[in-house]
Amino acid sequence: MLFRSLRLGQKAGDLILSASAKPLPEWRRFRAGSMSMRLAAVLATVWVLSWMLDVLRIDLERLPGLFERIGMVLSRRYWPPELSHVVTPEFIDAIIDTFQMSYVATVVGLLLAVPLSWFASFNMTPDRRVLYPVCRLFIMACRSVHEMIWTIILVAVVGFGMLPGTLAMTLFCIGFGGKLMAEAIEAIRKGPVEAVRATGAGHWQIFVFGVLPQVRVAWAGIAIYTWDVVFRASTVVGFFGAGGMGHYLRESVQTVQSRQVSAIILTIVAIVIVAELLSAWVRKRIAQAAA
Repeated sequence: MLFRSLRLGQKAGDLILSASAKPLPEWRRFRAGSMSMRLAAVLATVWVLSWMLDVLRIDLERLPGLFERIGMVLSRRYWPPELSHVVTPEFIDAIIDTFQMSYVATVVGLLLAVPLSWFASFNMTPDRRVLYPVCRLFIMACRSVHEMIWTIILVAVVGFGMLPGTLAMTLFCIGFGGKLMAEAIEAIRKGPVEAVRATGAGHWQIFVFGVLPQVRVAWAGIAIYTWDVVFRASTVVGFFGAGGMGHYLRESVQTVQSRQVSAIILTIVAIVIVAELLSAWVRKRIAQAAA
């Protein structure tokens, strides 16, 4: 009987310890003011939306039958697509050029974005007075200008061809990837960095041994996602004189070859879907390897 009581007492103690180990949910008093603020924010958003629709003179009455009109235009002008136009050796070479342009731009842009993101991260930059604002401003400038605008500017500077498209996509990679990489650095834990700094290491050693191990998985995902976005943009920049598939799309549009246009668009969509599936698979494998 005594042994049984001791066992029950031990179980009760274990239950008490397990219950005390779990944090109790924090109790919060209901406040009518916070609910009123949320409701006011929703109503203000709806009012601003309706006001902007009125200012922009967006006629919502034209929406009914929109898809029917789209189907009518596609069936009359763009169907069936002229698929023979996209299997020619010239167009296949354009597809390869687009792949090469996106690959070169992604590699060069991300290599340049690595030091820029390091200098543009507030918590790890070696110099907050000069390097941080200059690199942050450069990344913002590359990101604020659309890649199509960069293409138009660079075509006017260096002429037609793959060079302006590659340069435009490189600047886009610096702005897009650099921002994400800098945010990944700013989200790291300070413990490993302080441990490396305590050994007397310099800025470069701290970055290599304290920062890179924490952001390498995130940076790998950012690199894959950046290439995915760059490839989709590379299929269109040729429309503005940068070569690739966009060049053939512009020629078909200018000569009003609607069925060739539909064939090129379908080809671009199919390639983008394959690239999206490939990038998703690679990101999944990276996440599994890091887990």
